Amino acid sequence: MNVTILVSLALLVVAVAVLWVGAEQFVEAAVRLARQFGVSATVVGLTVVAIGTSLPELAVTVEASLAGRSVLAVGNVVGSNIYNIAVVLGLVALVRLIRVSQRVLHRDVLAVLGATGLLLVVLFDGKVSRIEGLGLLAVYAAYVAVLLRFADAPPQAPTDVDPPKRFDALRLVGGLVLVVGAGQLLVDSAVTLAEFAGVSDYVIGATVVAVGTSTPELAVSVVALTRGRSGVSVGNVLGSNLLNVLVVLGLAATIRPLAASAAAFDGALWLAGLTALLAVALWSGRRLTRPEGGVLVGSEAVRWLLGFG
Repeated sequence: MNVTILVSLALLVVAVAVLWVGAEQFVEAAVRLARQFGVSATVVGLTVVAIGTSLPELAVTVEASLAGRSVLAVGNVVGSNIYNIAVVLGLVALVRLIRVSQRVLHRDVLAVLGATGLLLVVLFDGKVSRIEGLGLLAVYAAYVAVLLRFADAPPQAPTDVDPPKRFDALRLVGGLVLVVGAGQLLVDSAVTLAEFAGVSDYVIGATVVAVGTSTPELAVSVVALTRGRSGVSVGNVLGSNLLNVLVVLGLAATIRPLAASAAAFDGALWLAGLTALLAVALWSGRRLTRPEGGVLVGSEAVRWLLGFG
């Protein structure tokens, strides 16, 4: 076997191990700081945690766009969002029943549905223009403004900055650095392996790179759930999917207009159906059960078989 391939496989293993360590530190620090500042865990998941875990997608998508590989860039966004719902939430639901609040259903699930609808609109003509990119960024800015305005618990101004808060801040930054760095290492190794196998840019972006850039979401969500932080877990996935469409794709298109293949639009249709399925499952009882998690994971197995078929 080629030495480069062996090195890439070894780096994949190292990256996954570092991701879990960084995710554990990041989640615990984020939740502790949220409590001290009076911010709900769901809001933290939808903003701070989601932004942190979406940085690999942002880096890869912008880099691919600048390198003229816009098909890979769009494929990464579409594939990552599918993976987040099907695998991240699916596996978490298989581990433990996920309950969501009525506010999450009425505000955040609807927001994800709306963002997915916008994705279909901008990909319909086979490209994402600079104007469309700016529009996506403006929509996200409006969403965050609404989120903060109607947050579960209003932020409380800290009276002092004690050592525990400083320590948690260091854990937050350190964990984020580990998560992002390991996520990028995983992506680089995965792309090397995929290119060695001779698959197309879209397949690389929608499958291998999407899995790599979404591994931080999986790590953070599972660690959060095992710590009893289901609000962070669900909020992280919903927030990441919003960020991927509105910020990651929006910023990449603003920097340089993107071309999208027909396969990207087909992938967005699959994502829309999966998002609708998730919404129905959550609305049926304000929870995601193990059987429903199994259906989500199974859908990803089908997608991979179709994608590589």
